[in-house]
Amino acid sequence: MSLWGVRLVGLQLYLSCCWAFSCHNTPSSPDFSLPGDYLLAGMFPLHSAPLEARGRPTVTFCDRSSSFNGHGYHLFQAMRFSIEEINNSTALLPNVTLGYELYDVCSESANMYATLSILSMLGRRYVEIQGDPAHFSPAMVAVIGPDITSHALTTAALLSPFLVPLVSYGASSMVLNARRLYPSFLRTISSDKHQVDILVLLLQRFGWVWISIVGGEGDYGEVGIQELEYQVTRQGICVAFRDIVPFSARPGDERMQSMIRCLVQARTTVVVVYSGRQVARVFFESVVLAKLTAKVWIATEDWAISSHINSLPGIQGIGTVLGVAIPHRHVPGLKEFEEAYVRANKGVLRPCPQGSWCSSNQLCTECWAFTAQAMPTLAEFSMSSAYNAYQAVYTVAHGLHQLLGCTSGACSRGRVYPWQLLEQIRKVNFLLHKNTVTFNDDGNTLSNYDIIAWDWSGPKWTFRVIGSSSPFSVSLDINTTKIRWHGNASQVPTSVCSRDCPEGHQRVIIGFHHCCFECVPCEAGTFLNKSDPYRCRPCGKEEWAPERSQTCFPRTVVFLTWHEPVSLVLLAANTMLLVVVAGTAGLFAWHLDTPVVRSAGGRLCFLMLGSLAGGTWGLYGFFGEPTLPTCLLRQGLFSLGFAIFLSCLTVRSFQLVFIFKFSARLPTFFRAWVQNHGAGLFVMISSTTQLLICLIWLAVWTPLPTREYKHFPQLVVLGCTEANSLGFMLAFTYNGLLSVSAFACSYLGKDLPENYNETKYVTFSLLLNFVSWIAFFTMATIYQGKYLPAVNALAMLSSLSGCFSGYFLPKCYVILCRPDLNSTEHFQASIQDYTRRCGST
Repeated sequence: MSLWGVRLVGLQLYLSCCWAFSCHNTPSSPDFSLPGDYLLAGMFPLHSAPLEARGRPTVTFCDRSSSFNGHGYHLFQAMRFSIEEINNSTALLPNVTLGYELYDVCSESANMYATLSILSMLGRRYVEIQGDPAHFSPAMVAVIGPDITSHALTTAALLSPFLVPLVSYGASSMVLNARRLYPSFLRTISSDKHQVDILVLLLQRFGWVWISIVGGEGDYGEVGIQELEYQVTRQGICVAFRDIVPFSARPGDERMQSMIRCLVQARTTVVVVYSGRQVARVFFESVVLAKLTAKVWIATEDWAISSHINSLPGIQGIGTVLGVAIPHRHVPGLKEFEEAYVRANKGVLRPCPQGSWCSSNQLCTECWAFTAQAMPTLAEFSMSSAYNAYQAVYTVAHGLHQLLGCTSGACSRGRVYPWQLLEQIRKVNFLLHKNTVTFNDDGNTLSNYDIIAWDWSGPKWTFRVIGSSSPFSVSLDINTTKIRWHGNASQVPTSVCSRDCPEGHQRVIIGFHHCCFECVPCEAGTFLNKSDPYRCRPCGKEEWAPERSQTCFPRTVVFLTWHEPVSLVLLAANTMLLVVVAGTAGLFAWHLDTPVVRSAGGRLCFLMLGSLAGGTWGLYGFFGEPTLPTCLLRQGLFSLGFAIFLSCLTVRSFQLVFIFKFSARLPTFFRAWVQNHGAGLFVMISSTTQLLICLIWLAVWTPLPTREYKHFPQLVVLGCTEANSLGFMLAFTYNGLLSVSAFACSYLGKDLPENYNETKYVTFSLLLNFVSWIAFFTMATIYQGKYLPAVNALAMLSSLSGCFSGYFLPKCYVILCRPDLNSTEHFQASIQDYTRRCGST
């Protein structure tokens, strides 16, 4: 700070103090002062000024216009007791005595006066600032207090430029954590940041996600509910209603009635009241007047066990009160010290003249009027707060102990600059009645909270400690069996906008709050992840889920295995057909020169039987897990083999019809057909055409193994892609044309000689072929399961076996069972009979 800057600050402080110091000419009470080698200042609310909104600056004289504050009185006595205890001990500050100047800070103006008094030299009316701020040495080496955040902010702001240690016993606001703005501020009460974390855990512990928050005007309440709302929102808790109780509010006035109405309309069971005692009293008086009951009220440490609140008439009917409270700690000897103070002969105070501006910041007329029968009760709340003040004094004493080098058994008596003492106070680490006292980087002590519940089961109010928090990690330990819920209910009250959805139902938000929703079941194939209850997520490709599922299950991979009963039947039938075809080939080879074999086509029969056998081999590709080779060959072998067979059947039927019916009419064509081997040429061209179609099919629309997911949600059906390709349809269409051609040629020969007339057998075979494939395609449109390959194989087997049976079995029957019909004479007689019939017509 520059010299001019220092002088400017000094001038401002001087002007600010002139009026205050000039008006305080009346001697203070001797209880407020104690001489010593090093003086400490104490700031305590011995009186409570009425809460009101000010329209202009005012000065409050605590002893005249304010009511007595018993709680502040106990804090006041705790500091006096602790300094007397330290001075009477030779362990902490031997050969050094501590003194004090105590101030009643009942209002902002009284707090300002006390702060400026502390910065001044003893007995002077101004604040003297040295050119070098490091040599600034006020009469007070440290300050204990004040109790509330608004006062602490003012005092800390004025003391921090001079680094005068300020150890508060009651100001818990998070604003004071700012080291840059308040470098000399420390406190022996937990920061509200820790309190907010505990409140959030308390709400989570009981599943309360739909809450209201009411704060008190001022830094404590407004900053507190702002941080609380931020933290609960991060944890998924919704704030349905939020409001501030102003200082100007009065019980039951229009402002409070409106607030209570909004609170009722919010339909929340749980209400967090983050406020100081005085504002909280106004709020709860309004709650009692409105007869608002059956709520769970969450209290902050400032009013959780304060008699200022629990002594309200009718307060026991508002519902259940839970809260966080400073752990009960006892100051040994304090009660006896206060009793001795009451018994002592304190003399007579000189009264302030009427109309004078004499000091009321170091007077307490009520304190002089106490008797042993009429003195403020030292309740648990006041005792715990008094312990914090007691601890604050010992913190400064331990800092002096280190600074003055008292570890050797004697303390040096040199000048102490505030910044030196502050440095030592930050380093303290000692035990005080088994409690460790130390500070973190923000100047906060590491302390825990008790979780309490009000109890009205006895003749008067009390509270139960139902749990506690850990000072080292944000965690709670609560015994819920100790809580007496309102209405004697054994179940924890619920505070939700919408009840939890059943399993497998997603939440669809209604309105602005995510806590208000309707439940919609998850569709099949989706599941609800517990980490995101607002969206049903689709399962993976290899997974499935039924409706209203919370997880996905692996799909079962299925295909037509070799060992299934239907597979075994088809395999046996196909193998039998293959054996019969091979046997027929042998039989025809043995009787190759017989009329039956020659009329069936002679050597062409072996091509027909071979093509049927080739088609039969393709059926084995339908069983087992599909692979690329099986997908390539199973339809291709059948299509090509069946095309060759149909080509042979067509050309053989065509030749018989042409020979018997058209050879005489078209001798030239017949001669050219025979000379140019028309039958063989037709079979070759027809078979080659189908071969090219199959090759193009396999090259362009390559049948590949596929995994089908659509038709069965819980299954993965393995198959091949051939049925979906244009190549397959071309090959199938070509075979269909050959079937129609063969049927037409056979039908034209229905009146041929009996030994050459195969119309009814071929017609039956081809009709079986048509019916088989029609049945297959019909099935394929309605069923896509693992047995579809079996249906396909059955259609192919029906076509092959039908054609084989219709064409070859009658001839085998003649060869084996009617050898008398397998003679040249019989065939000639049949031809002659056909000729006579044709001649007669």
